[in-house]
Amino acid sequence: MRLWSLHPRHLDVRGLVTLWREGLLARAVLLGKTRGYRHHPQLERFKALADPTCAMDRYLSRVLDEAMARGYAFDTGKIAYLPSGGRRIPLTAGQLSFEWQHLLGKLAKRSPRVWREQKRQRPKPHDSFRLIPGPMAQWERGRPTEKP
Repeated sequence: MRLWSLHPRHLDVRGLVTLWREGLLARAVLLGKTRGYRHHPQLERFKALADPTCAMDRYLSRVLDEAMARGYAFDTGKIAYLPSGGRRIPLTAGQLSFEWQHLLGKLAKRSPRVWREQKRQRPKPHDSFRLIPGPMAQWERGRPTEKP
């Protein structure tokens, strides 16, 4: 599961569709409707909020906005659509940078045209997040291991 901190505009079609599906799975986890992925580190930042489901709906609403802007027909009935705004989740610059490099690696392999377009861009965070200084998140699985 990857709930990108990057703005959905940076994703290729495969990434956007995958994000929608994984976001819906994350929403089901937050609602207690599935037993799998309950302890997934990507969910920590949503679980820490007063209303995790509302935060996930707001997150997915921005994914839906991007899909609609591209002319894709995602099922709008799967979430409670929420406008932009609300409490934004802190996102460290180190985490954004890590995810940007991770995404560029994926795009280079599966969508070279999109990779060429995106590699010249400056990464923008998803609207659900506010950028703050700091290193990669502690929950990130791609985090380098500490040496004793």
